[in-house]
Amino acid sequence: MDPTGQQPVILVGVGGSSASAAALGWAAAEARRRGAQLQVVRAWQPHPARALYAGTAGLRSELAAAERLNHDVRSVLGEADGLDLVVQLIEGSAERILCEASADADLLVLGSGSQSPVAQADPQITDRPVGPVIRACLSRARCPIVIISPASARRPHLAALAYQLS
Repeated sequence: MDPTGQQPVILVGVGGSSASAAALGWAAAEARRRGAQLQVVRAWQPHPARALYAGTAGLRSELAAAERLNHDVRSVLGEADGLDLVVQLIEGSAERILCEASADADLLVLGSGSQSPVAQADPQITDRPVGPVIRACLSRARCPIVIISPASARRPHLAALAYQLS
């Protein structure tokens, strides 16, 4: 609990990559350590219908996205025993959804993948460029942010240190 008596909230954005799985694992461990609620959010955007009669394709895509999200969460967290867990699939851009949700969070956790060819060649490189979601959240999120790479997830003390320094 925080000093106000409210349960802290850790928000993690997931997108199905190994980086987002690493972020989810780190966020779950941090939520357990703090006694915080873990909110797992995935943005979903339907493909535009090609014709008016193709309206059910979006619903099938949404159901598939929800199934993938649940599968991704279970594969990282298992049954999530001991976690106050909220999993949400929200329609819209990840940038908008995560920035808005950060207003009610104490911490936002994001995964940083391998966007650059240099990062793909050497996963230990930490000065790789960030993608548009991280860039938007760094400029507009309303809570502290921790960015986890798959390499830093294997060394959780580095991510914790980065958070403590911010």
